[in-house]
Amino acid sequence: MAFHISLVGRTDLSGEIYRQIRQAILDGRLRPGERLSPTRELAAALRVSRSTVTVAYETLLAEGFATSRMGAGTFVSHQLEAKRPASKTRRSTVRAIRVRGVWETISPPTIFVRARFDFRTGLPDASLFPHRAWRRVVARALRSREMAAGVYENPAGNWDLRAAIARHIGISRSVSGSPDDVIVTNGTQQALDIIARVLLEPGDIVAVEKPGYLPPKYLFKALGARVIGVPVDSEGLVVEALPAEARAIYVTPSHQYPPRRGNEPVASTRAACLGRAKQRGCR
Repeated sequence: MAFHISLVGRTDLSGEIYRQIRQAILDGRLRPGERLSPTRELAAALRVSRSTVTVAYETLLAEGFATSRMGAGTFVSHQLEAKRPASKTRRSTVRAIRVRGVWETISPPTIFVRARFDFRTGLPDASLFPHRAWRRVVARALRSREMAAGVYENPAGNWDLRAAIARHIGISRSVSGSPDDVIVTNGTQQALDIIARVLLEPGDIVAVEKPGYLPPKYLFKALGARVIGVPVDSEGLVVEALPAEARAIYVTPSHQYPPRRGNEPVASTRAACLGRAKQRGCR
């Protein structure tokens, strides 16, 4: 295994090679039985004479950090396993990097347990997906683009896909646009991240529904925006309650997300009712 050694600004080259390899062995980065680079190869990589590396290896052999086998090479000694302390905490001289406070308030997503009835949003019924037809068209697309394999795709996404999206929204939503107006993202969160980075400055106010979908709220806060919750009624977000200085407003007009209690998501009224139907006679 090639081991990185830095000799920049060093004068005692043999001693520095010895010390860096010795420390790597003590730290466990080089493990017992691992083969050290041949002296000729290491000398060429470090641009030093072979004798310089040989002196370092001889010191490692003499102190028991390495062993040598004729015709096989130099290896980290197995005898060090018994000598090395069971645990040794290394004190870093570099000040630890602190995570921004906003991330301390964000809990990891809840792991959903597989159930007979899944009321999660945004998940289609995979059993209805035409997997066989999909594999066929994907294989055909890969064959037609095999000569371009290994080349970075346009960061906005595949041109044919963007053209198909532009045509679809032109018909279904009456949105006039070309493929150059479309950017393919990895989902809503990435799309909001790009938009927020382009349009918002740290300290800008973003209005969101309260209660509402939480991930975008966390995203805006992580980018330094001030997030203000706006109440909702049966018609959606209450426009009269919007802060006048809001730079952006995030809404989900097609459906409303419920609030949360603690770290647990609260199911929608309909889903909760279905879950309690037998006990309370919900309808």
